[in-house]
Amino acid sequence: QVQLVESGGGLVQAGGSLRLSCAASGSTVSITRMGWYRQKPGKQREWVATVSNVGLTNYAGLVKGRFTNNRDSAKNTVYLQMNSHEPEDTAVYYCKAMLGWRDYWGQGTQVTVSS
Repeated sequence: QVQLVESGGGLVQAGGSLRLSCAASGSTVSITRMGWYRQKPGKQREWVATVSNVGLTNYAGLVKGRFTNNRDSAKNTVYLQMNSHEPEDTAVYYCKAMLGWRDYWGQGTQVTVSS
């Protein structure tokens, strides 16, 4: 079992920055990758970024160059640094831990970007 707790969401103006955190506990040694997803109102959840257990990162095209995903293995925490926010970034952001045989999701944190 893995438990994920996200934090750092809130209200930000367009062009501003926020940093999300996702702290993992439980069977963290089994985690191979950590990812961020977001769900906009009335839309399906979409992938944002992924970081592997050796620090390799991948980003969705819409956030590449603006968002940075990194992992502090000693703290079992991943961070999503979000810069140059656009109103279209407004969504609930979810953290996901991938173990190979199953995934675990956090509870989500709301990010609202005002124009």
